[in-house]
Amino acid sequence: EVTLAESVGGLVQAGGSLRLSCAASILALDDYGIGWFRQVPGKEREIISCFSSLDSSTWYADSVKERFTMSIDYANNMVYLQMNSLIPEDTAVYYCNAKASPYDYWGQGTQVTVSS
Repeated sequence: EVTLAESVGGLVQAGGSLRLSCAASILALDDYGIGWFRQVPGKEREIISCFSSLDSSTWYADSVKERFTMSIDYANNMVYLQMNSLIPEDTAVYYCNAKASPYDYWGQGTQVTVSS
């Protein structure tokens, strides 16, 4: 069974930093597109970062660009999201995702709360 497990998020003050990790039990993680999403109550889940295995490029949403950095450790099947300069608008449940058609795997989500 394939699983993605995010680390525990937490409460951080505005301006602070937090690193999320995602442990993937996938044999060939480098065959998958990897992404980080977030969702706030009442809104759709939005993609904030993704890595394409096709061209080894990383994309960031404008809302997190230059503040968040995604990285992948293929040797240990770990995905990371380094979040700096956090703002209250970053408060959300964060999810990691691994996708390679027809497979689409999600973590359980982890709460990140940024206080002002």
